[in-house]
Amino acid sequence: MKNILLLIITTLILFSCKITSPTDEKDPNDSIPKKDTVVVDTFRYGGIKYIYDIDSVPEINLTIKTTEWNKFLSYFDQNPNNEEQISADIIFTKGKTKYDLKNIGFRLRGNTSRRRAEGEKGESHNPINPDWHHASFNVKFNKYIKGQKLAKAEKIILKWFKDDAMYVREIYCYDLFERFGVWTAPQSSYCRLTIKIAEDEKPAYFGVYQMIEPIEEDYLKNRAGKFADTNGNLWKANWGADFVNTDRSRMGLENITLTSTYEPVYDYKSNASNLEAAKTQLVSFMNDFNSKTGDDFKSWLTTRVDVELLLKTYAVNVICGMWDDYWNNQNNFYFYFDTAGKFYFIPFDYDNTLGTSLLMTNSGTRDVMNWGTNKRPLIKKIIDIPEYAVLYKKYLNELIDPKFDYFHYDKSSLRIRKWQNLVKDYISNDTGEDMTLIDQPASWGNCGFYRLLDTNNNYFKIRASNIPQ
Repeated sequence: MKNILLLIITTLILFSCKITSPTDEKDPNDSIPKKDTVVVDTFRYGGIKYIYDIDSVPEINLTIKTTEWNKFLSYFDQNPNNEEQISADIIFTKGKTKYDLKNIGFRLRGNTSRRRAEGEKGESHNPINPDWHHASFNVKFNKYIKGQKLAKAEKIILKWFKDDAMYVREIYCYDLFERFGVWTAPQSSYCRLTIKIAEDEKPAYFGVYQMIEPIEEDYLKNRAGKFADTNGNLWKANWGADFVNTDRSRMGLENITLTSTYEPVYDYKSNASNLEAAKTQLVSFMNDFNSKTGDDFKSWLTTRVDVELLLKTYAVNVICGMWDDYWNNQNNFYFYFDTAGKFYFIPFDYDNTLGTSLLMTNSGTRDVMNWGTNKRPLIKKIIDIPEYAVLYKKYLNELIDPKFDYFHYDKSSLRIRKWQNLVKDYISNDTGEDMTLIDQPASWGNCGFYRLLDTNNNYFKIRASNIPQ
């Protein structure tokens, strides 16, 4: 009798996990499957490398009830910028391992990529002849069930390849950050996305999507041991974040509802009860950074900023042609202060790169020492110090050195071809959009002649030829 009870209890425990892990695979919650990697160190990002595996294209299947999907569409009609969540079920399949999670949170996300995922304004779901559209989504596994995770992740971003017919630009940039030891960059990889309206007979295949690690509390935890601590102040920088204007009214907590949108320039992402102290810390940092000069500035800088990491980050940033960044457009980044007040720059949103450019004449030939305006002091004031200018140039030249598997054309083209071979058979989809691999920048850019694989007008070669020694 005891043996029977033990068997029943064991079976119930196994089924409650909702994860199948064959005996020939390691449990992704315990360790990361071993594979060859060029990561500069052995830092493993808290175990989420199982999800963000650049050498695989796992399947994500979402099931959403018609009533929930119609709420999702209605929310967009009321406010396209809304962040209202609906309930969905998700199955994540990678190889022989499957996660089956119920009642997760699902919402729209994005800026210029934000759009209605089906039909036109005012229309409900059409089960007979649905008009699907690519859109970007945010998935929160523990929204309705406390503690529920996918592997060790609480959330993932699902992003469509809106402006990149090569399906590689942002994937390439985040991979290059990691190769070059910039551990502050988020993790990213591919997946295949299917959405099924529960009552419909047929699911909708949305094609190849990019998975991105959100910059939130889990992001900090995943880097425990890299950051001095994870109890500091995390900020998202929106347009206008120049690190000059210290007006505290520009700092706050984002509040987006169905009827209003409040998005501060500096959007505080940590414990709301600490907002005022975090504002004081940020204002003090900006005042000190801008007012200090000479040896006093340099001495202060070495204790308050990881200068080498920041310069490595910006070497990758400018060599990839990230024009919509802090230095050029006071936009698209996060930053973090640990509890000792040390500042870390966090790169984010790199789809409009590698030849896709705007707001500067030519991102492939632009002077990397004067990438943006002098009104953005965070970088310019640092590289005005001679030894840091030398270090910055050193990093740029390491990136283009053919000895390393970084930015050099031969090495980059091999990686791009490998990734395209991974996804090329999966990009045809039920939206009818973005179904052809085309070697050209976004149509709205100002340098449509750039190519990534063709040797003529090749972005990697032209960018490398414009790096100072």
